Amino acid sequence: MAKTPSIKLFHLVKSLSGSEKRYFKLFISGKEKGNNKYAQLFDAIDRQIEFDDEALKNAIYVNEFVETRKYSELKAYLYLLILKSLQSYDEKSSVGYRLKNMLLGVRTLFKRSLFDDCKDVLKKAKRLATNHEDFNSLIEILDWEKKVAYTQTDIAFLDKELDRITSEEQGYLQRLNNISAYRNIFLKILVSIRKDVSRNKKQVLELQQIIHDPLMGNEENAQSYTAKIMFYRIQSIYHFSVSDFYAFYNSSERLLTLMEGNQLLLKEDVSEYISALSNHVVSCGRLEKYDEVKETLSKLIKVKPLTEDDALKIHRQYYMNKFRLCITTGEYEEGLIELKRHLKEIEKTDKILFTKNSFFLQYFCIYFGSGDFQKALDSLNDWLNFMTGSVERKDLQSLARILNLIIHYELGNTMLIESLLRSTYRYLNKENRLSEVERKFMSFIKETSQVQSRRENKQALEKLKSEFEGLSGLPSYGIFDLFDINSWIESRISGKPFAEIVRNKFQERS
Repeated sequence: MAKTPSIKLFHLVKSLSGSEKRYFKLFISGKEKGNNKYAQLFDAIDRQIEFDDEALKNAIYVNEFVETRKYSELKAYLYLLILKSLQSYDEKSSVGYRLKNMLLGVRTLFKRSLFDDCKDVLKKAKRLATNHEDFNSLIEILDWEKKVAYTQTDIAFLDKELDRITSEEQGYLQRLNNISAYRNIFLKILVSIRKDVSRNKKQVLELQQIIHDPLMGNEENAQSYTAKIMFYRIQSIYHFSVSDFYAFYNSSERLLTLMEGNQLLLKEDVSEYISALSNHVVSCGRLEKYDEVKETLSKLIKVKPLTEDDALKIHRQYYMNKFRLCITTGEYEEGLIELKRHLKEIEKTDKILFTKNSFFLQYFCIYFGSGDFQKALDSLNDWLNFMTGSVERKDLQSLARILNLIIHYELGNTMLIESLLRSTYRYLNKENRLSEVERKFMSFIKETSQVQSRRENKQALEKLKSEFEGLSGLPSYGIFDLFDINSWIESRISGKPFAEIVRNKFQERS
């Protein structure tokens, strides 16, 4: 039996939802009565928070000597058992698996010349596949219709139905090609914005060229529900990327309406719906529709996950947007309560799943707004270490280095400032991100890190505030979208807490 690395088995067990774990226990009950070590190993892995292979071996064999080969075979067989149980579980809950089994049943009936039975199953399968837009299965069903008719030498059927079958086949192929074309447009935009969100002229032109594809001219070009979903996903992500927030809001709202209008498909897959809700929260936030933000967040957290990945996605999207709301409104104490709840919940899972987002920078903002500068610095260092060498989110990497200067300034680490300034300058210059905004800020840090009187320090802050007001319209100023640099400057000038400044500014806008 092929070897199964222990870490793969660990990740497989951890990926199971509660209902899938219960199903596995039922699946193996009675199958392995003579050897319950599979169940023991499964339970031991399920109890672990972090992977420890030696502890697993001891839990099964209680420190008895055991051949490495025997333990490896146990793990490999358990891995296969879990896969088989998941396949059985999916067959009962997934439309895709139901269709696959129905078509396998047609093949079995066909071999036994039970052609009328084949036709009955094909009719049911076609109805199910049509309702769920499974065009691949529909093409296979049509192929079986022709095969059964040919084998029966049913010339009357072929004479009457062949044109209809040919037309349907072409229609399904066309819809599949249509979906594929929209998916490619979406992925092109996604790649562009994930590599760089600076929105310089070159990138905006690139995005405009992608969105001007003839397929994006009108919703009617989308030939299926699935394609229409892709159409509005593309519109939504494009409008956000070029900062057209009214269009972003309208497209995200239309996308949600479209999804919520097809409850049949939502019962099958909620993954894209979770993303659509999250995007709508962002669009509402951009237009300062904060009541709608809260309403959509409430809807998001109530979505019933169908998979473990859905549950993780709901958690990530809910807390990322909830943190963002607290940061925007200046409700840092509420943010701290939510942060503690979030950190407690992720203790049960692999924390690496939460380092791929901007969580650490949000941690920084919440700790900073709550006045805990040391934890803010720890969060920032965690994020910088994680992103070392990454080509993603260069804008956030630039922001993180500016925030690093701010937090050391707050902590009074003047001995480090000079070194940090040099490394920050090198990074920004190398990445071609040294804009006037960064230059002005680093000049301020350099000036104030030297011994100055309070009056000189205040003058430098007032000068920076004036300069930033003149630069606020530049695209590069967008790096301060997450952290309110102006409120920080005002708090330093006035002596008032940063959180109070942010909260007052928000209330004045509301």
